[in-house]
Amino acid sequence: MPRQSISLGELAEHTDSRLQGNADTVIHAVATLEQAEPGTLSFLANPRYRQALTTTQASAVVMADQITLDDPPFARLYNPNPYLAFAQIARLLNPLPSAIPGIDASAVVHPQAQIADDAQIGPGVHVGSNARVGRGCIIAAGTVIGESVVLGEHCRIECNVSLLAATRLGDRVHIAAGAVIGSDGFGFARADAHWEAVPQLGSVVVGDDVAIGANTTIDRGSQGNTVIETGCKLDNLVQIAHNVHIGAHTVIAASSGISGSTRLGAHCAVGGQVGIAGHLTIVDGCTFTGMTMVTGHIREPGVYSSGIPAAPNREWRRNAVRFGQLESMARRLDALEKQLNNAGEQPDE
Repeated sequence: MPRQSISLGELAEHTDSRLQGNADTVIHAVATLEQAEPGTLSFLANPRYRQALTTTQASAVVMADQITLDDPPFARLYNPNPYLAFAQIARLLNPLPSAIPGIDASAVVHPQAQIADDAQIGPGVHVGSNARVGRGCIIAAGTVIGESVVLGEHCRIECNVSLLAATRLGDRVHIAAGAVIGSDGFGFARADAHWEAVPQLGSVVVGDDVAIGANTTIDRGSQGNTVIETGCKLDNLVQIAHNVHIGAHTVIAASSGISGSTRLGAHCAVGGQVGIAGHLTIVDGCTFTGMTMVTGHIREPGVYSSGIPAAPNREWRRNAVRFGQLESMARRLDALEKQLNNAGEQPDE
């Protein structure tokens, strides 16, 4: 879809921003401060990058109210959340494509599947029996819509996605290329010297306005369902195990994994490469910084961290030796404390 061109006055109204500059200036694109050209708009969310304002060629910059400038050569859109306003403007200038109704000749659609008249089914797509694809959906090339899978309205499914096991998507769900939703969970029972698979009989339920990144995998429930509530945003390469329940508007960064039957609250933020053990309950409003390992229930909202940051190799090697000595050091400290306490109990001579 061609890019839009919109006046600064319209953009200010759309984002509820305060404009200083010519309201008739036309913006046709967004860009970084360093790469901006006349006719483009940029943003400044962190005052540490203020120096870039002296050289930017942007026609307008979105910034926070507390940033003051002496007669800059560009217009200003003042907003308490510059990054959000920038995102809204970028979306306005680059609207999502609308579905082009029709089913490609190379697609395979089961006779018992239901496809909305205005949905777009791309080349090589497979749609199984009793599947339903809602109004305005776009299904890109090579995607598999399995048996009894249900898509709400205006979903965007990119190429080579697999939707399996009667997965149900809400409205306006976006799934990036290569994601697999509804595959069997990792369930095996020990039988003497070997393992036997436990049947995975549940499904995956995804709420409205959820985004799922490329090559992310979400396993079906073993008996009940795996649930991703409304507004969640999952990055690329995230692993969600069977029967996990993720609360509304939680965000999860790349390469993180959540083990089976864990319940993660709403409005949580999970950094990259975080590992969360199974059968845990985590309350709403928790933030886990990158590479945190969560092994127990979290009952209080807050910011949680673990892991060891990088250090110069020589320092790390010394510290690694100390880690192995912690137990003996603790025992010696306990013995020393007992000696001091016993000495303090002796009567004065």
